[in-house]
Amino acid sequence: MSTPTELEIVSPGAFASIQDGGRRGFRRIGVPWAGVLDRRLMRIANALVGRAEDAPVIECFDGGLQLAARGGAVKLAVAGDAELEIEGTDGRRQLAPWRSVTLADGEALRIRKMSGGRIAAVAIGGLALPPMLGSASTYARAGLGGVDGRALAVGLRLALHDADPWSSDRVLPQAPAPDTRPIRLVPGPQADHFSAAALDALVGGDYRVTTEADRMGIRLEGARLEHTTAVEIVSDATVPGSIQVPGAGQPIVLLADAQTAGGYPKIATVITADLGRLAALRPGQSLRFAAVDAAEGARIARTTEAETRSLIASIRALPPDGIDLMALYTGNLVDGVVHALAAEHRPLY
Repeated sequence: MSTPTELEIVSPGAFASIQDGGRRGFRRIGVPWAGVLDRRLMRIANALVGRAEDAPVIECFDGGLQLAARGGAVKLAVAGDAELEIEGTDGRRQLAPWRSVTLADGEALRIRKMSGGRIAAVAIGGLALPPMLGSASTYARAGLGGVDGRALAVGLRLALHDADPWSSDRVLPQAPAPDTRPIRLVPGPQADHFSAAALDALVGGDYRVTTEADRMGIRLEGARLEHTTAVEIVSDATVPGSIQVPGAGQPIVLLADAQTAGGYPKIATVITADLGRLAALRPGQSLRFAAVDAAEGARIARTTEAETRSLIASIRALPPDGIDLMALYTGNLVDGVVHALAAEHRPLY
């Protein structure tokens, strides 16, 4: 009997979990969507290993995640601005992100750290988990989905089935460009609970991400937002992106694992297209908001979707040796060469 191929969690890093497109259709009975915080990363990672765009991936934060192939070869892909390292019998070697790689039995992939943002998505060839309420996403607060409803732990092994690890590896030729624009929001649905000065303060000042930031939401620190009526309302529906303002006047932006209803008035809602950027901010980072109307938010959503589809369409196969010759040929390899002994460092001609 052959040994099954598995992927071992050597180290989970900071709250690595199984996520997919989310658990839709159950918010009316109090079940959050869960799912990945940045759908673009999930879709690109899955495309790199030839899977459906919303197939389950490992979502992780910052560095520390380490995965090892056991019992056979495993194909992985990492989407995100990560610094990667592969460890095998011949030592360690660095690997660029935004591509797939085939790990031989016993080799390990480690995310050393994130160089931009704090979220990465790791797609795995052959990973299949039973859906719970239509999704494999982990919602740890209720023990739903993933593996026993928990974050990934040291020593856990994920069984892989019907994978083709020896198909050509793939690469995204150009990573998504960093987006430094303000986080865009639509005022409401309870903007009338605040003064005009409060909305002006929200979109006119700097806010800082506090240490109270996780998959449920991000508490911000900045200008105090004054209520003009009661600081609490009869609980009503919330969605990822809702900006609640408790009595202290400091906003909280809800994310994928947030509750489905709440009793704090919501001054605005972050548009879906920008929610992944917000979720990727680290504690201590600053951000600014900009107000748009619902029609503009919809237009931005269509533009963002077109950009994502263009990125996925650009993915190409790598040669068997895994070297991206096209990237080498198109790169300006000699730009900035200087004379080491020239006092004024004049460029060589």
